[in-house]
Amino acid sequence: MNIDLNSDLGESFGAWRMGDDAAMLDVVSSANVACGFHAGDPAGILATLRAAAARGVTVGAHVSYPDLAGFGRRNMDMASSDLRAAVIYQIGALQGLAAAAGTRVRYVKPHGALYNFIAHDERQAQDVIAAVRAIDASLALVVLAGSPLTGWARAAGLRTVAEAFADRGYRPDGSLVPRSQPGAVLHDPAAVAQRMARLVRDGTVTADDGSTVCIEAQSICLHGDSPGAVAMARALRERLLAEGVTIRSFVEAEEGVPA
Repeated sequence: MNIDLNSDLGESFGAWRMGDDAAMLDVVSSANVACGFHAGDPAGILATLRAAAARGVTVGAHVSYPDLAGFGRRNMDMASSDLRAAVIYQIGALQGLAAAAGTRVRYVKPHGALYNFIAHDERQAQDVIAAVRAIDASLALVVLAGSPLTGWARAAGLRTVAEAFADRGYRPDGSLVPRSQPGAVLHDPAAVAQRMARLVRDGTVTADDGSTVCIEAQSICLHGDSPGAVAMARALRERLLAEGVTIRSFVEAEEGVPA
């Protein structure tokens, strides 16, 4: 059994500190690095990229709506030309910083509202897909497991990586419980670790109504900005390793790199 663990990093901004990137990079195998549109400043992003490179952690571009004030969690009805350009701009900026840090961008994972919206909205989804293809069609696109975005991206020739969320509640249809509702974010490290061990082993999670949801995922997201994030990440990693699960980047798995 193999699984990738990813986390959203590089989100500090000036004097405002977000998460513990150094600690999370010792746990995860892939880092979704902010590109400056929802969080992150150039110096902080570069430092995170250097830390990821030093640990051999795979790097992806965590692209967002241009929404610093809302941390990228507000829906935006952007024109297609604007959204495509914004995504290209963010990936390009991170590619430049990654090169300076001695690593490279291997995938794209949309952030926050953009991630949730394009999982089901074809127009904006096609804009993001077109942007990725325009700048580097070899980049994989991380998608919500079971979402329509998976089919749209594959039809356009992109590789996709199905993702599950360790600390987020699920609804019976496989979508995430909105953050505005009870049960959206989970906080018990032991319960989260047990839940994700079941996901890796059986491909299922329990929804907020008690029903069982089937989820086939290649990567598990561990949010780095929630209270106790590092403790939860460590508990999950330890539980998976104890059950014989190999933690490795999906990029390495695809390329056949020995575990």
